[in-house]
Amino acid sequence: MGKFVLLDARLIAPGADLSGASNKIELSSEIEDKETTNYRSGGWKEVIGGLGSAEISAEGQWEAGDPSKVDDASWTTLGGQGPYTVCPTDSVVGALAYITSGMRADYKVGDAVGEVAPWAGTVKSSWPLVRGQIAHPLGLARTATGTGTALQLGAIPAGKRLYAALHVLSAAGTTPSITARIESGDAAFASPTTRLTFGAATAPGGQILRGDGTAVADTHYRVAWNITGTTPSFMFCVSLGIR
Repeated sequence: MGKFVLLDARLIAPGADLSGASNKIELSSEIEDKETTNYRSGGWKEVIGGLGSAEISAEGQWEAGDPSKVDDASWTTLGGQGPYTVCPTDSVVGALAYITSGMRADYKVGDAVGEVAPWAGTVKSSWPLVRGQIAHPLGLARTATGTGTALQLGAIPAGKRLYAALHVLSAAGTTPSITARIESGDAAFASPTTRLTFGAATAPGGQILRGDGTAVADTHYRVAWNITGTTPSFMFCVSLGIR
């Protein structure tokens, strides 16, 4: 990906796509530097990595009135933990995505008379910020059980983990339910293995899971889902990454 101008960045909160109400998104990730300088350091400071942290800050135009709007979504998640996915360009399958689990730490609204009503908010991480890809795009309704497109993320070495975020943006029908899982395999997925399974979802919301640090030799990953109910329909997004 070469240089580009931010025109279509995507911000996906636990159960809402806030991209259409956002005009600024910033990501930051850092590791504390802890000094270990000693008499054998040769006159130079030495440091090792301490605690890590990440933060998402965003702002835009205030809207309210249903769970998909920024005010409703922000009040619902304020002080709570959930998954967040940010895409610098778009959210098509294979698009670059940054994933974390974090706490909605603050929410600000209001400005002077005559100004477009603004909002601003911050998410403080509880898990690492993971660089990954979109495995299921926004804007594609699913009404039946199925599988998504395979992503070649590579093998997972021991000590690294597979991370996966599920954002259910809408649910329609009578008693609709979706249970999503992350599978790994070869390019053809001849014998897929389930690596992570989300809890059944019946309404908008978000979940995030990660592996246990065990090495995985498979190099391809995809999302699969089971949908039940009477005339069910779900809009959802899934992002995957390894760290």
